[in-house]
Amino acid sequence: MLLVTGITGHTGQYFLKELIANDYIGKIRCLVRETTNIAKLENTSLDIEVLKGDLNDKNFLVKAIEGVTEIVHIYNIHHSRSIIDVALKKNVSKVVLVHTTGIYSKFKEASAGYKQIEADIQETLHIANHPMNVVILRPSMIYGDLCDHNMSKFIKLVDKVKFVPIIDNGNSLIQPVNARDLGKAYYTALTKINKSTDYDLTGDRPITLKEALESIALNLNKKIHFISVPLSLGLIGARVVKTLSLSKIDLIEKVQRMAENRSYSHEKAKQDFAYKPMTFEQGILEEIRQYKVKKSGESL
Repeated sequence: MLLVTGITGHTGQYFLKELIANDYIGKIRCLVRETTNIAKLENTSLDIEVLKGDLNDKNFLVKAIEGVTEIVHIYNIHHSRSIIDVALKKNVSKVVLVHTTGIYSKFKEASAGYKQIEADIQETLHIANHPMNVVILRPSMIYGDLCDHNMSKFIKLVDKVKFVPIIDNGNSLIQPVNARDLGKAYYTALTKINKSTDYDLTGDRPITLKEALESIALNLNKKIHFISVPLSLGLIGARVVKTLSLSKIDLIEKVQRMAENRSYSHEKAKQDFAYKPMTFEQGILEEIRQYKVKKSGESL
């Protein structure tokens, strides 16, 4: 039996589409929260069992993994250690964990916790000396639909204002990955990769933040002007905001990361399973289409 967490989420929905498109055979147990809309799970030909509960509840997790042979954990890296612990006790043969390239950030808050989680998992596996295969997938900045927390904000910004402030002229590199490409990669990792390994899953090529904004403006038919803000000045502003808000609003690390290069090679995934993500120029079109439809009040 396959266990999946986060299947109704942004990238999870595309993993579900891959399961459907490939006529996945076998029982699938999907873990969802009590308030989750499960209509998409009910209207498929797949053999799906829906189990509602909280992953923070250890007893629920033990019950959920009973009888499971494979796991794809998409929802929240912070549950990965608990899932591995129970999976080992239940003799699960394979676990695919979706983590993040945020682990590579040089800023402690964004990466220290992620590094510790992966280090703890490796130590647990080493001590257990269990033959379970663990595949760690690390997507970069995810986009593709209005439900993302990345490009959707930039699209709205470019549409609303003519002057866009950017740190250090927007020359920092990013490598956004489309949720559709991730759905395919999750399915491939589940069905084709039979070893413990890890992959960085990024977009087609590195682009600058300025290039991404220019591409969005072009497709929105908007003329924008950039205002370059030195990182030092941006940090001063972030510290002022933090002080005035009594530390309730802390944008310091977000400003620092705006000037940090966030591009990572996906060569290993390309070699092992022919990973070939779409270009940003291709991928952003659907998200902008959704934005225009929503703005006009039409149905998606």
